[in-house]
Amino acid sequence: MARDDGFDVQDLIACYRRGVFPMADARDDQRIFLIDPELRGILPLERFHVPRRLARTLRANTFTVKVDTAFDTVVDACARERPERPETWINAPIQQLYGELYREGVAHSVEIWLDGELVGGLYGVALGGVFFGESMFSTVRDASKVALAHLAARLIVGGFRLLDAQFMTEHLAQFGAREIGRDEYRRRLALALKVECDFYRFSGDGAAVLQAISQAS
Repeated sequence: MARDDGFDVQDLIACYRRGVFPMADARDDQRIFLIDPELRGILPLERFHVPRRLARTLRANTFTVKVDTAFDTVVDACARERPERPETWINAPIQQLYGELYREGVAHSVEIWLDGELVGGLYGVALGGVFFGESMFSTVRDASKVALAHLAARLIVGGFRLLDAQFMTEHLAQFGAREIGRDEYRRRLALALKVECDFYRFSGDGAAVLQAISQAS
C-alpha cells in the first residue's frame, strides 16, 4: 500500500500495532509502502544464541556501546549504500518519520563506537513489550553483531516479550531467528503490546550481556 501525503508518526505507530511496517522501493523513491509479510522473522529472546567468537568479542569489551546518543547518524548510516548492499529501502521520508519517533521516545538506537568513531549500530521501535528491529550497519567486523547482542540483553532485562526482525536472513539465523506465520505473529504481537517494559533498565558490559542472555534461556 502506498503512503498518503498525510501519513505521520501516529499513523506509523498505528501500523506497527496492527502488524505492518513501512519500506521504500529505493533510496531515491519518495513513496512509502506498508508491508504485511505472510511469514515474519522473529528473534526469540528466550533462545537468543550468541556465537562463540562473538562471545569472545563481547567479553573483550573492544567497543564502547551507547544508546540513543546518535540516532539520526545511525539511521543515516543504515540508509547509506555499501558494496555489499548497493540499494537501500530507507528513503528521506522514512528517515524523517523515524527521527520524529525518536524525539517522541518511541524509536531507539544501539550504537557501537571504537576510538571515538561510530562503527556500527542498529535502530528500531519500542511499543509495549515489542521491539521492532528496523536496520543495522557495520563498518568494522562484529560491530553490528555486538549491537544486536546488547539489544537482546537490554530487551530481556527490560521485560520485553517479542523482538521482531521482519524478515528471516542467514545473518539473523546464527542468533536463533526463525519464521512464524502471519496469524501467529499477530497473536504474539497483541499479547506483547499489553506489557509495560523499560528499555533503559539494562546497563553493563559484554559479560553482563552474556549473563542476561544465558539467564533467559
